[in-house]
Amino acid sequence: MSRWLVLGGTQFLSREVAAAAVARGHEVVCAARGRSGPVPEGARLVRVDRDDEDGLAPLRGERFDAVVDTAIISYRWVREALAEFADTAGHWTFVSTMNVYSDLSRRGGGVDDPLLEPRYADPEGPEDFGAYGAIKVASEKAVVETVGDRALVVRPGLVCGPGDPYDRFGYWPARFSRGGRALVPDAPDQPCQLIDVRDLAEWIVLSGERGLTGTFDASGPRTTLGSVLEGIADAVGASDLERVPVSPDRLFEAGVMPWQGPHSLPLWLPESHHGVVDRDTAPALEAGLSVRPLAETAEATLAYEKEAGLDRERQAGLTSVEETELLERIDTAVP
Repeated sequence: MSRWLVLGGTQFLSREVAAAAVARGHEVVCAARGRSGPVPEGARLVRVDRDDEDGLAPLRGERFDAVVDTAIISYRWVREALAEFADTAGHWTFVSTMNVYSDLSRRGGGVDDPLLEPRYADPEGPEDFGAYGAIKVASEKAVVETVGDRALVVRPGLVCGPGDPYDRFGYWPARFSRGGRALVPDAPDQPCQLIDVRDLAEWIVLSGERGLTGTFDASGPRTTLGSVLEGIADAVGASDLERVPVSPDRLFEAGVMPWQGPHSLPLWLPESHHGVVDRDTAPALEAGLSVRPLAETAEATLAYEKEAGLDRERQAGLTSVEETELLERIDTAVP
């Protein structure tokens, strides 16, 4: 049995990592505030707040065979965790992002593509949109420089599946399950790439056990948006579902945003960002990353969506009122 430290462990990817490590027989400590939910059964929660000065003090002096840090957007968090545990940790996984690349329009690239300039200052607020990728670059550098040949840097793209708080994938199973006329982006050939959170978590744990190091773009095989939406519809769509494609130009004219956020159509991206969902992930797949069928992800996600509430306020997508209004405008528009 190995001792694992998961920095987080109460929500989405970090929770799935902790659950996978417990399932594989490891002793798992989750360091979190404990506000997002419980840690998986079998893991131990140590309450910390990484925003506090010396926030990791409750864990001081403990030693771990493996550390997994999923810090979303804080260079300070990453540096402080390294200072606390890097000297004694046997293996270190840092979860980064495909947004580290300087040219997000480039399709088919790999981990050697040019990166953004690192940013060492944490975000100044929620409107500090440019911080994410650049802070991840700085965090990656800190991990590699500090941990060296014990470091695994994982750059996921779109992570989806049950427990996703961002709604980007979950919007579609929820919407298609309701049936009726569903507005979709008319971009069937747009590249699309995603990974089920459970598959990513399992691979992170297996990689830690094997001592895998290096940097990997971590997502599923390259496919298209049309194939993904069709697969979701086939898996969980209602019998009366009718997908109504609308051109990107008309969507932009109507104020519909791509990818995420309010009044958006998730998974749809302009060409300027196609490189985020079209990367060479063959090295990760060759290194053991296993990807389950899309239908399994859609079904599990819909079950989560129903539990969370299909009519809840979402982080991404169109409300039923917004969608109905858009469809009415499209129906009455003069060709």
